[in-house]
Amino acid sequence: MLISRRKQRILTIATYLVLAGFTFYCLMPFLWMFVTSIKPDDQIRTLNPSFLVKKMTFGHFDNVLNNSAFLTFFKNSLFIASVTTVAALLISIFAGYALSRFVRFKGVKLFGVAMMLSQMIPGVLLLIPLYLLMKNVSLINTYASLILAYTTFTVPLCTFMMKGFFDTIPYEMEESAEIDGCSRVGIIFRILLPVSLPSLVSTSLFAFLNAWNEFMFGFVFINDESHRTLTPGVSLFKGLYQTDWGSMMAASVLSVLPIVIIFVFLQRFLVEGMTAGAVKG
Repeated sequence: MLISRRKQRILTIATYLVLAGFTFYCLMPFLWMFVTSIKPDDQIRTLNPSFLVKKMTFGHFDNVLNNSAFLTFFKNSLFIASVTTVAALLISIFAGYALSRFVRFKGVKLFGVAMMLSQMIPGVLLLIPLYLLMKNVSLINTYASLILAYTTFTVPLCTFMMKGFFDTIPYEMEESAEIDGCSRVGIIFRILLPVSLPSLVSTSLFAFLNAWNEFMFGFVFINDESHRTLTPGVSLFKGLYQTDWGSMMAASVLSVLPIVIIFVFLQRFLVEGMTAGAVKG
């Protein structure tokens, strides 16, 4: 019995050591980014970089917030990501419900397969056609171009996330509501959505992060600084002959901070939502 407890204790310690190692490995880039953002330029541009900060400075943050258009980029990204999230969520709710409940109708399975195949197409292959399309309809340098592009690429996976959760809800709940005279739309908003909060939160986070972190379309579709988003805006700190690494890292820290705060407060809903469709019944 003593040997068995000792082995269990050793196994537990080894498990936590491995998890701690993986945690440090994942957090390493973010730690280095933060440390670099509070270093003076002479400590950044050195042949022997180190985690140690000999003299802390917040001058890079001051430069980002007061001497650049970072706040404009932040506002634009927040607006575009929020609108994309709402649009993708509304579409995926109805599409996910259709894929979950109307499987017996012809074309529904084919529609689901088509949405799945669309996820296999890299966005860069559609960059030029989408740019020409946006140019022909005069949407270049507008929020609408990014919202349409982000929503298009976000909806398929959001739909399957919602479908997975709707599959776990017994159909008898809808039958009871139909007997009471509830419409199909009423069933979705009054019966299904109130019990699907974790899935709604995880789907919303996925859509928001996709729009918040996207670089390619924001870089190509927007050439106007007043409409530029955060990720292309951060790259502006890289000049032709010199890169302001301190300001770039400070801008990156400020860009990541809202996402970290969201995950801290909504982590429970995110885990529940991601696992909701894993077990049916």
